[in-house]
Amino acid sequence: MTTLSIDIRKAEPGDASAIADVHHEAWRGAYAGIIPHRALNAMINRRGRDWWANAIRRAASVLVLEIGGEIAGYATIGRNRARELRQEGEIYELYLKPEYQGIGLGTRLFGAARQRLRDHGLRGLVVWALEENVGALDFYAGAGGRDVAEGVEVFDHKALRKVAFVWD
Repeated sequence: MTTLSIDIRKAEPGDASAIADVHHEAWRGAYAGIIPHRALNAMINRRGRDWWANAIRRAASVLVLEIGGEIAGYATIGRNRARELRQEGEIYELYLKPEYQGIGLGTRLFGAARQRLRDHGLRGLVVWALEENVGALDFYAGAGGRDVAEGVEVFDHKALRKVAFVWD
C-alpha cells in the first residue's frame, strides 16, 4: 500500500509552472460555457509560469495544495478589496485540478486559507463567485458562507453576475 502525503503550504517560485497548469485546467473546467471562449483563453494565457513566479516573488499570498509532491490546487488570499463589506480578509481564488474536486481537498484548502488570514490578523472573510458557476456557489454555501452582495464582471461585452459570500 502506498501512502500519499497531502500538504498545504506557501507557494515558492519553483511552483510557478505547476500552479499555471492547475490554473489552466481548473479555469477551463469551471468557466467553459460561462465566460466567452476568447476572453477565457486570454485570461488563461496571461497567467503562465512567469506571471505566477512574479506573483509569488511580489509576496502575494499564494498557498498550494500538494499531493505526493504534485501541486493539485492553489488559493490566493489577502485583504478584502470590497470596501462596502466589513470583512477584512478575502480569498481571491481557490482552485483544484478537476480530478481532485469533490473529495474534500477544496474544504481543506479553504480551511487553511481562512486560518492563514486569521493568523495575519484579518477578521472575517469574503469570497466572490460567478453566479453561473454552480459548483462554486454550492461549495461556498455548504461551507457556511452567507450570500450578502452582488456585482457584475464583464468579459468580451458579456456581463456576468457575481455573488459575495461572507463569514464573520
